Amino acid sequence: MSNSVQEFNAYRSKMNEKLLADNNLLIKRIFNLDTNAYTEGALDVKTKELLGLVASAVLRCDDCVKYHLETSYKNGVTREEMMEAMGIATLVGGTIVIPHLRRAYEFWEDLEAQQ
Repeated sequence: MSNSVQEFNAYRSKMNEKLLADNNLLIKRIFNLDTNAYTEGALDVKTKELLGLVASAVLRCDDCVKYHLETSYKNGVTREEMMEAMGIATLVGGTIVIPHLRRAYEFWEDLEAQQ
């Protein structure tokens, strides 16, 4: 696994454990809602992850972009599908999204390299 992917996942896991161990009911409910929102429903998981990716890019949240890139990748999203989604994100978000597009592309390459 690529170092950037490993580092992201290790940090995310460590901090999620700490946050959830604090036993804050509101935080636990938000985490649960987030998890359940991306399960199969009227929309399939792949589509929901791409929607999450676009929203995250437009909101310029690099951690969120990385999370949705990895879950999209694990759910069979192709590079072409990811790039089309990121193209929509860049169109909607404007040129300020371009640095996030660069980092997303680099992280996607790291995901592919782990094969």
